[in-house]
Amino acid sequence: MNSRHRGGRFGAWRVGAALVAGVLQGRAESPPPAPLVWMLGVGDVVGGHPALVLGAPRAADHQKGIRFNGENDGLILPVNPLAGWPAFTIEVLIRPQAGGAPAQRFLHIEDDRGNRTLMEIRMEADGRWCLDTFLLCGNQRLTLIDRSRLHPPDQWQWVALRCDGRKMDHFVNGVQELEGSVAFTPFGSGRMSLGVRLSREYWFKGVLREVRFHPAAVAAENLQRVP
Repeated sequence: MNSRHRGGRFGAWRVGAALVAGVLQGRAESPPPAPLVWMLGVGDVVGGHPALVLGAPRAADHQKGIRFNGENDGLILPVNPLAGWPAFTIEVLIRPQAGGAPAQRFLHIEDDRGNRTLMEIRMEADGRWCLDTFLLCGNQRLTLIDRSRLHPPDQWQWVALRCDGRKMDHFVNGVQELEGSVAFTPFGSGRMSLGVRLSREYWFKGVLREVRFHPAAVAAENLQRVP
């Protein structure tokens, strides 16, 4: 084999290696998938989906957000935003109001097989609350709650539930509070509710302004926070 032929093969190898490195670098630097973002307001359409309106939720803060009365206000939607996703993150901007019930569900997603995830709060008599999250997938279930991690009422907080397929954790204003192991498989089609459990109990008292659904486990440093 002459040197010219060797150089040609070596040059081709270098070009191929550079292309592979470029592809790998591009993958590493690719941006995360865009979330579904729902800016909430009073009406019978949420995120482009028709909503069954329970009670009479009111507008809040110059028409930004929905105020639920903690007694009979809620929304039921014929959609599961998480359907088909092997991992997910849900972020919700909430402002719980003092005087609500001890147990309140503000987001409930359930597929047609009964798999479900819920985001809830537990409220003390003085209005302080802790985040409570739940995931049921087949025979796998996990509840995350720490009643010592209390937050003041009547203040905005971003809360997040994250699952990467093997682990679930939750956050309040970007700070991780709890985590646990759970084997997750993608949900199917289904429905969801805001401001109440789908069974129309455990009503939320306060304001929901924005919900974000990500088809991936978002890095903690990229979660939303209230300044």
